Amino acid sequence: MGRMEQLRKEILELVYKKAYQRRKVRLASGRESNFYVDCRRVTLNAEGVYKLARYIIDLIHREGFDIKAVGGPAMGAVPLAAAVSALSFGDSLGDPQARPYETFYVRSEPKGHGTGRQVEGPSPGGETYPVLVLDDVLTTGGSVLKAVGVLREAGYGVKRVLVIVDRQEGGRENLEKAGLEVLSILDRGDLESYPGGLHK
Repeated sequence: MGRMEQLRKEILELVYKKAYQRRKVRLASGRESNFYVDCRRVTLNAEGVYKLARYIIDLIHREGFDIKAVGGPAMGAVPLAAAVSALSFGDSLGDPQARPYETFYVRSEPKGHGTGRQVEGPSPGGETYPVLVLDDVLTTGGSVLKAVGVLREAGYGVKRVLVIVDRQEGGRENLEKAGLEVLSILDRGDLESYPGGLHK
């Protein structure tokens, strides 16, 4: 079993045991669901955020993504993006070919004081600045689409979105309509088929 496959297996176990709740809940999209995934219980956990960040960096390298920074909507993407950035810098100390990634986040609304910025992070610098957008859970994709719109308007180049869990409730299709490639580490089927999941 390769490192990425092993990491994905361990991430599934962490998400299932720490973040997955089988209960009726109303989601941020307004929809009702019979399960809930609180990925903050994984992204704010030392083991969880390390393994997620390691998997994401390995994926970036495997796929050859040409990016300079990682980030996404506040607050879901913040701990994950910070971990990816820190790990990538550590990798670059031992490998001159490894690229460290900056990090950013997108506020839901522009800051009401100070700089008034909605995007915190590196400046595009007058050129299209390629970034990978991260988020924890994808449902309809509304928050990600809003963040991507803000980023594109500010001069960032966004081609791809990577989420921890795709609930498979239309979000992927909505993002693809906006010209985005969507990648997920896990999806609804992974959680449902895990021992003790919805289908058990």
